[in-house]
Amino acid sequence: MEIIELRGCSDDELIVICQEIGLKRFRANQLFQWVQQKAVRTWEEMKNIGERDRQVLSSRLSLYPLEKVREQRSKDGTRKYLFRLGDGETIECVLMDYARARSRDRQTVCVSTQVGCAVGCAFCATGLEGFRRNLSVAEIVGQVLDITHDVRKEDPEFQVTNIVFMGMGEPLLNYDQVLKAIRLFNHGQGLNIGMRRMTISTCGVAPKIIQLASDNPQVGLAVSLHTAQDEVRNQLIPMNRRYPLDQLMAACREYTRVTHRRITFEVAVTAENATREEAEALARLLDGQFGHVNLIPVNPVVGTGMERPNLEQIKKFAQVLEDAGVSVSSREERGTDIDAACGQLRREWEGEL
Repeated sequence: MEIIELRGCSDDELIVICQEIGLKRFRANQLFQWVQQKAVRTWEEMKNIGERDRQVLSSRLSLYPLEKVREQRSKDGTRKYLFRLGDGETIECVLMDYARARSRDRQTVCVSTQVGCAVGCAFCATGLEGFRRNLSVAEIVGQVLDITHDVRKEDPEFQVTNIVFMGMGEPLLNYDQVLKAIRLFNHGQGLNIGMRRMTISTCGVAPKIIQLASDNPQVGLAVSLHTAQDEVRNQLIPMNRRYPLDQLMAACREYTRVTHRRITFEVAVTAENATREEAEALARLLDGQFGHVNLIPVNPVVGTGMERPNLEQIKKFAQVLEDAGVSVSSREERGTDIDAACGQLRREWEGEL
């Protein structure tokens, strides 16, 4: 009989399992809340489920929390976690604390969806080590649950408010698992994170962008654009050879047509590409597109050879876009000092673990 990962189960799936093993429906509801809302890591923590029922449930359901290998804390409060998975592979994810004076605080987790990444973007540390495998739903959800469990030791009221699928891997290449994880995060008896407080970032898997519009129109979408030139983008993002800019932008227009939601276009700015010509080309590409440009000064990554732009270059680049009528902002950086910022996540070398 197949053993199923408990953290990856929906409430309906748990109801079916409980019925199959002769347990009442309410046990499934209790089980779901213990795991998805209270973020427990062991069967023994489920105090209102008797030992006999726990034994029966554990014969059908596995509960394997991620192993925290290392936690690093930035001077700005960002925490980066290195987790070991059940098969020995490792992933990183990040908790970012955004305190706000005039609006509610945000506790955002940057989640990984793959071990490594098959895309191999030129400026990203994750892709330097290649692709190993997709994460399961339980492994995706487990990152948020284990961070929640960890932080609640210090602050029992801690609650994750936002999820960004911007960690290791290309989320749209692990599409079904990512969407199921989103539904679990959103569930009212779980963490109850609003759909509009979750964002998927993609390098441009055009067919899946169109599918996402149909399947889950409330989730935010960020597209790693980076340049308006196919020949340059082919070098930066190899996926562009499969889905060049004309296909990508057509998919983006279809997405906004169906969802009526604005897309965030991410542009990694280097000292070399922070030019008026590049900004003007981006403005032309995005003309008529319902979107917003988020400029990301390229972060230090050993092995990429890319130089970080200075503040004046960023300001001039943004001004050209603004003058052309393009909405633009610069990303608030978090965790750069612990290699937790955009493009810096990677699997640790086995010899360091």
